[in-house]
Amino acid sequence: MKNILVFLETSNNALKRTSLEVSTAASQLAAGANAKAIGVVINSNNDVAGAAAKYGLSEIINVNNAKLTAHSSTAVAKIIAEVAKAEGADCVLFAANAAGLEIAPRVAVKLDAGYVADCIALNYDSNNIIAKKPIYAGKAVAKTTVETPVKVFSLRPNVFSAAENPVSANFKELSVELSDKDLSASVVNVMKNEGKLDVLEADVVVSGGRAVKGPENYYLIENLAKTLSGAVGASRAVVDAGWRPHSEQVGQTGKTVSPTLYIACGISGAIQHLAGMNGSKYILAINKDKDAPIFKNCDYGLIGDMFDILPKLTEKISKITGK
Repeated sequence: MKNILVFLETSNNALKRTSLEVSTAASQLAAGANAKAIGVVINSNNDVAGAAAKYGLSEIINVNNAKLTAHSSTAVAKIIAEVAKAEGADCVLFAANAAGLEIAPRVAVKLDAGYVADCIALNYDSNNIIAKKPIYAGKAVAKTTVETPVKVFSLRPNVFSAAENPVSANFKELSVELSDKDLSASVVNVMKNEGKLDVLEADVVVSGGRAVKGPENYYLIENLAKTLSGAVGASRAVVDAGWRPHSEQVGQTGKTVSPTLYIACGISGAIQHLAGMNGSKYILAINKDKDAPIFKNCDYGLIGDMFDILPKLTEKISKITGK
Protein backbone atom coordinates (compact mmCIF):
# COMPACT_ATOMS: atom_id res chain seq x y z
CA MET A 1 0.00 0.00 0.00
CA LYS A 2 1.22 3.48 -0.89
CA ASN A 3 -1.17 6.21 0.25
CA ILE A 4 -4.46 6.30 2.15
CA LEU A 5 -6.77 9.20 1.31
CA VAL A 6 -9.39 10.44 3.80
CA PHE A 7 -12.34 12.65 2.90
CA LEU A 8 -12.54 15.36 5.58
CA GLU A 9 -16.12 16.57 5.94
CA THR A 10 -16.71 19.94 7.58
CA SER A 11 -19.61 21.74 9.21
CA ASN A 12 -19.46 25.47 9.97
CA ASN A 13 -15.73 25.51 9.11
CA ALA A 14 -14.92 22.77 11.60
CA LEU A 15 -14.16 19.10 11.05
CA LYS A 16 -17.03 16.76 11.87
CA ARG A 17 -16.32 14.20 14.56
CA THR A 18 -16.80 11.40 12.06
CA SER A 19 -13.92 12.85 10.01
CA LEU A 20 -11.68 12.69 13.08
CA GLU A 21 -12.67 9.06 13.62
CA VAL A 22 -11.81 8.16 10.02
CA SER A 23 -8.54 10.12 10.27
CA THR A 24 -7.54 8.10 13.33
CA ALA A 25 -8.42 4.84 11.56
CA ALA A 26 -6.40 5.93 8.52
CA SER A 27 -3.31 6.84 10.56
CA GLN A 28 -3.42 3.49 12.37
CA LEU A 29 -3.87 1.60 9.11
CA ALA A 30 -1.05 3.58 7.51
CA ALA A 31 1.30 2.75 10.38
CA GLY A 32 0.70 -0.97 9.92
CA ALA A 33 1.08 -0.81 6.15
CA ASN A 34 4.03 1.62 6.11
CA ALA A 35 1.92 4.00 4.05
CA LYS A 36 1.08 7.71 4.21
CA ALA A 37 -2.28 9.00 5.48
CA ILE A 38 -3.53 12.01 3.52
CA GLY A 39 -6.60 14.15 4.15
CA VAL A 40 -8.53 16.08 1.52
CA VAL A 41 -10.79 18.98 2.46
CA ILE A 42 -12.79 21.18 0.09
CA ASN A 43 -13.08 24.98 0.17
CA SER A 44 -11.77 25.19 3.71
CA ASN A 45 -9.15 27.10 5.73
CA ASN A 46 -5.86 26.49 7.50
CA ASP A 47 -7.52 26.01 10.90
CA VAL A 48 -9.37 22.97 9.61
CA ALA A 49 -6.20 21.59 8.06
CA GLY A 50 -4.34 22.10 11.33
CA ALA A 51 -7.03 20.26 13.26
CA ALA A 52 -6.74 17.27 10.93
CA ALA A 53 -3.00 17.06 11.53
CA LYS A 54 -3.68 16.44 15.23
CA TYR A 55 -5.20 13.08 14.30
CA GLY A 56 -2.26 11.54 12.51
CA LEU A 57 -2.60 12.74 8.92
CA SER A 58 0.85 13.49 7.50
CA GLU A 59 -0.47 15.54 4.57
CA ILE A 60 -3.53 17.77 4.23
CA ILE A 61 -4.76 18.87 0.81
CA ASN A 62 -7.19 21.75 0.41
CA VAL A 63 -9.06 21.96 -2.88
CA ASN A 64 -10.59 25.36 -3.58
CA ASN A 65 -13.09 25.77 -6.39
CA ALA A 66 -15.22 28.90 -6.76
CA LYS A 67 -17.83 27.01 -8.78
CA LEU A 68 -18.65 24.76 -5.83
CA THR A 69 -20.85 27.16 -3.86
CA ALA A 70 -23.25 24.47 -2.62
CA HIS A 71 -22.83 20.80 -1.78
CA SER A 72 -22.79 18.61 -4.87
CA SER A 73 -22.10 14.89 -4.48
CA THR A 74 -21.14 14.60 -8.15
CA ALA A 75 -18.64 17.47 -7.91
CA VAL A 76 -17.16 16.30 -4.60
CA ALA A 77 -16.76 12.78 -5.99
CA LYS A 78 -14.92 14.20 -9.02
CA ILE A 79 -12.59 16.19 -6.74
CA ILE A 80 -11.78 13.26 -4.45
CA ALA A 81 -11.19 10.90 -7.37
CA GLU A 82 -8.83 13.39 -9.05
CA VAL A 83 -6.91 13.95 -5.80
CA ALA A 84 -6.64 10.19 -5.28
CA LYS A 85 -5.13 9.83 -8.76
CA ALA A 86 -2.76 12.76 -8.28
CA GLU A 87 -1.53 11.41 -4.93
CA GLY A 88 -1.32 7.80 -6.01
CA ALA A 89 -3.77 6.75 -3.29
CA ASP A 90 -4.73 3.08 -3.41
CA CYS A 91 -7.15 3.30 -0.48
CA VAL A 92 -9.86 5.93 0.08
CA LEU A 93 -11.79 6.20 3.35
CA PHE A 94 -15.11 7.88 4.16
CA ALA A 95 -17.40 8.04 7.15
CA ALA A 96 -20.53 5.95 6.62
CA ASN A 97 -22.80 8.92 7.28
CA ALA A 98 -25.21 10.63 4.89
CA ALA A 99 -22.49 12.39 2.88
CA GLY A 100 -20.04 9.49 2.87
CA LEU A 101 -22.60 6.89 1.78
CA GLU A 102 -23.61 9.17 -1.07
CA ILE A 103 -20.12 10.07 -2.29
CA ALA A 104 -18.10 6.90 -1.68
CA PRO A 105 -19.80 4.73 -4.36
CA ARG A 106 -19.37 7.51 -6.94
CA VAL A 107 -15.66 7.72 -6.16
CA ALA A 108 -15.34 3.93 -6.37
CA VAL A 109 -16.85 3.97 -9.87
CA LYS A 110 -14.51 6.75 -11.02
CA LEU A 111 -11.47 4.86 -9.70
CA ASP A 112 -12.61 1.39 -10.87
CA ALA A 113 -12.33 0.42 -7.23
CA GLY A 114 -14.00 -2.21 -5.10
CA TYR A 115 -16.12 -0.77 -2.31
CA VAL A 116 -17.10 -2.03 1.16
CA ALA A 117 -19.61 0.04 3.12
CA ASP A 118 -20.36 0.37 6.84
CA CYS A 119 -17.13 -1.21 8.11
CA ILE A 120 -16.62 -1.75 11.84
CA ALA A 121 -12.94 -2.76 11.62
CA LEU A 122 -10.02 -2.40 9.20
CA ASN A 123 -6.78 -4.36 9.52
CA TYR A 124 -3.74 -4.70 7.29
CA ASP A 125 -2.46 -8.23 6.82
CA SER A 126 -0.60 -10.09 4.08
CA ASN A 127 -0.42 -7.01 1.84
CA ASN A 128 -4.17 -6.50 1.89
CA ILE A 129 -6.83 -4.78 3.95
CA ILE A 130 -9.28 -6.98 5.82
CA ALA A 131 -12.57 -5.21 6.49
CA LYS A 132 -15.23 -6.38 8.91
CA LYS A 133 -18.88 -5.41 8.42
CA PRO A 134 -22.18 -6.60 9.90
CA ILE A 135 -24.43 -8.68 7.65
CA TYR A 136 -27.88 -10.28 7.94
CA ALA A 137 -29.24 -7.39 10.04
CA GLY A 138 -26.30 -7.61 12.42
CA LYS A 139 -26.61 -11.34 13.11
CA ALA A 140 -23.15 -12.01 11.70
CA VAL A 141 -19.94 -10.21 10.82
CA ALA A 142 -18.27 -10.75 7.46
CA LYS A 143 -14.53 -10.50 6.83
CA THR A 144 -14.02 -8.98 3.40
CA THR A 145 -11.04 -8.22 1.18
CA VAL A 146 -11.02 -6.13 -1.98
CA GLU A 147 -8.97 -7.38 -4.92
CA THR A 148 -8.95 -4.24 -7.07
CA PRO A 149 -5.76 -2.12 -7.07
CA VAL A 150 -7.68 0.80 -5.51
CA LYS A 151 -10.02 0.15 -2.58
CA VAL A 152 -12.78 2.31 -1.09
CA PHE A 153 -14.26 1.86 2.39
CA SER A 154 -16.82 3.72 4.50
CA LEU A 155 -16.55 3.40 8.29
CA ARG A 156 -19.51 3.23 10.66
CA PRO A 157 -19.70 6.31 12.93
CA ASN A 158 -18.91 5.92 16.65
CA VAL A 159 -17.11 2.61 16.12
CA PHE A 160 -13.62 3.96 15.43
CA SER A 161 -12.60 6.19 18.35
CA ALA A 162 -11.04 9.53 17.48
CA ALA A 163 -7.67 9.78 19.23
CA GLU A 164 -5.22 12.67 18.95
CA ASN A 165 -1.87 11.76 17.42
CA PRO A 166 -0.22 15.07 16.43
CA VAL A 167 2.25 14.82 13.56
CA SER A 168 4.23 17.27 11.48
CA ALA A 169 1.95 17.60 8.48
CA ASN A 170 2.55 18.98 5.01
CA PHE A 171 -0.17 21.37 3.80
CA LYS A 172 -0.80 22.09 0.15
CA GLU A 173 -3.41 23.44 -2.26
CA LEU A 174 -4.66 21.61 -5.34
CA SER A 175 -6.89 22.74 -8.15
CA VAL A 176 -9.51 20.50 -9.76
CA GLU A 177 -11.51 21.73 -12.73
CA LEU A 178 -15.26 21.15 -12.59
CA SER A 179 -17.53 21.07 -15.62
CA ASP A 180 -21.23 21.89 -15.74
CA LYS A 181 -21.88 18.15 -15.86
CA ASP A 182 -19.99 17.68 -12.60
CA LEU A 183 -22.27 20.26 -11.00
CA SER A 184 -25.48 18.87 -12.52
CA ALA A 185 -26.75 17.75 -9.10
CA SER A 186 -26.39 20.06 -6.14
CA VAL A 187 -28.12 20.95 -2.88
CA VAL A 188 -30.06 24.19 -3.27
CA ASN A 189 -31.66 24.35 0.16
CA VAL A 190 -31.01 22.78 3.56
CA MET A 191 -33.61 22.71 6.31
CA LYS A 192 -32.50 21.57 9.75
CA ASN A 193 -33.22 22.09 13.40
CA GLU A 194 -30.26 24.02 14.77
CA GLY A 195 -28.52 22.29 17.63
CA LYS A 196 -30.26 18.98 16.91
CA LEU A 197 -27.91 16.01 16.95
CA ASP A 198 -28.02 13.36 14.25
CA VAL A 199 -28.56 9.87 15.69
CA LEU A 200 -25.75 8.62 13.44
CA GLU A 201 -23.15 10.73 15.19
CA ALA A 202 -24.50 11.08 18.73
CA ASP A 203 -22.77 9.43 21.67
CA VAL A 204 -26.12 8.91 23.40
CA VAL A 205 -29.42 8.10 21.66
CA VAL A 206 -32.81 8.03 23.40
CA SER A 207 -35.54 6.39 21.29
CA GLY A 208 -39.25 6.03 21.80
CA GLY A 209 -41.66 3.39 20.57
CA ARG A 210 -45.38 2.94 20.12
CA ALA A 211 -45.86 3.01 23.91
CA VAL A 212 -45.27 6.79 23.83
CA LYS A 213 -48.93 6.84 22.70
CA GLY A 214 -48.71 10.03 20.68
CA PRO A 215 -46.51 12.95 19.54
CA GLU A 216 -47.74 15.08 22.44
CA ASN A 217 -45.88 12.77 24.85
CA TYR A 218 -42.55 12.77 23.01
CA TYR A 219 -41.31 15.55 25.27
CA LEU A 220 -40.47 12.77 27.75
CA ILE A 221 -37.96 11.34 25.25
CA GLU A 222 -36.67 14.79 24.29
CA ASN A 223 -36.14 15.87 27.91
CA LEU A 224 -34.15 12.75 28.77
CA ALA A 225 -32.04 13.13 25.63
CA LYS A 226 -31.36 16.78 26.50
CA THR A 227 -30.09 15.96 30.00
CA LEU A 228 -27.65 13.47 28.45
CA SER A 229 -26.62 15.75 25.55
CA GLY A 230 -27.95 13.02 23.29
CA ALA A 231 -30.01 12.63 20.14
CA VAL A 232 -33.67 11.71 19.84
CA GLY A 233 -34.51 8.52 17.97
CA ALA A 234 -37.68 6.66 17.08
CA SER A 235 -38.94 3.23 16.09
CA ARG A 236 -40.51 2.56 12.71
CA ALA A 237 -43.99 2.44 14.26
CA VAL A 238 -43.53 5.98 15.58
CA VAL A 239 -42.31 7.30 12.24
CA ASP A 240 -45.02 5.48 10.27
CA ALA A 241 -47.61 7.06 12.57
CA GLY A 242 -46.23 10.49 11.66
CA TRP A 243 -45.18 11.32 15.21
CA ARG A 244 -41.49 11.85 14.34
CA PRO A 245 -39.51 12.49 11.12
CA HIS A 246 -37.85 9.65 9.21
CA SER A 247 -34.44 11.23 9.92
CA GLU A 248 -34.81 9.97 13.52
CA GLN A 249 -35.79 6.41 12.64
CA VAL A 250 -33.48 3.72 13.98
CA GLY A 251 -33.70 0.25 12.48
CA GLN A 252 -33.32 -1.85 9.37
CA THR A 253 -35.31 0.61 7.25
CA GLY A 254 -33.92 3.63 9.10
CA LYS A 255 -30.47 4.43 10.42
CA THR A 256 -27.92 2.09 11.94
CA VAL A 257 -26.43 3.68 15.05
CA SER A 258 -23.51 2.78 17.33
CA PRO A 259 -23.64 5.15 20.32
CA THR A 260 -21.98 4.53 23.66
CA LEU A 261 -25.44 4.46 25.26
CA TYR A 262 -28.76 3.58 23.62
CA ILE A 263 -31.95 3.99 25.67
CA ALA A 264 -35.01 2.22 24.25
CA CYS A 265 -38.21 3.56 25.79
CA GLY A 266 -41.39 1.60 25.19
CA ILE A 267 -39.81 -0.35 22.33
CA SER A 268 -40.65 -4.06 22.22
CA GLY A 269 -37.47 -5.10 20.41
CA ALA A 270 -38.52 -6.31 16.96
CA ILE A 271 -35.63 -7.72 14.94
CA GLN A 272 -35.87 -4.84 12.46
CA HIS A 273 -35.24 -2.31 15.24
CA LEU A 274 -32.49 -4.38 16.87
CA ALA A 275 -30.66 -4.43 13.53
CA GLY A 276 -30.28 -0.68 13.76
CA MET A 277 -29.01 -0.40 17.33
CA ASN A 278 -27.39 -3.65 18.45
CA GLY A 279 -23.97 -2.16 17.75
CA SER A 280 -24.40 0.18 20.73
CA LYS A 281 -21.84 -0.23 23.50
CA TYR A 282 -24.49 -0.20 26.24
CA ILE A 283 -28.25 -0.64 25.86
CA LEU A 284 -30.82 0.36 28.48
CA ALA A 285 -34.38 -0.87 27.92
CA ILE A 286 -37.45 0.60 29.63
CA ASN A 287 -40.65 -1.37 29.13
CA LYS A 288 -43.59 -2.41 31.31
CA ASP A 289 -43.77 -5.82 29.59
CA LYS A 290 -41.26 -8.03 31.39
CA ASP A 291 -41.39 -10.51 28.49
CA ALA A 292 -40.56 -7.93 25.79
CA PRO A 293 -37.81 -9.24 23.44
CA ILE A 294 -35.78 -6.06 24.05
CA PHE A 295 -34.81 -7.38 27.50
CA LYS A 296 -32.93 -10.27 25.86
CA ASN A 297 -30.80 -7.80 23.94
CA CYS A 298 -29.96 -5.15 26.53
CA ASP A 299 -27.29 -4.61 29.16
CA TYR A 300 -29.66 -3.00 31.65
CA GLY A 301 -33.43 -3.16 31.92
CA LEU A 302 -36.08 -1.24 33.83
CA ILE A 303 -39.48 -2.96 34.03
CA GLY A 304 -42.20 -0.39 34.50
CA ASP A 305 -44.35 2.28 32.89
CA MET A 306 -42.18 4.76 31.00
CA PHE A 307 -44.59 7.54 31.99
CA ASP A 308 -43.58 6.93 35.61
CA ILE A 309 -39.90 6.13 35.03
CA LEU A 310 -38.80 8.78 32.52
CA PRO A 311 -39.69 11.93 34.54
CA LYS A 312 -37.91 10.55 37.61
CA LEU A 313 -34.89 9.38 35.61
CA THR A 314 -34.67 12.72 33.83
CA GLU A 315 -34.86 14.62 37.11
CA LYS A 316 -32.10 12.54 38.71
CA ILE A 317 -29.78 12.86 35.69
CA SER A 318 -30.52 16.59 35.39
CA LYS A 319 -29.25 17.14 38.94
CA ILE A 320 -25.98 15.45 37.93
CA THR A 321 -25.48 17.08 34.53
CA GLY A 322 -27.07 20.43 35.32
CA LYS A 323 -29.13 20.27 32.10
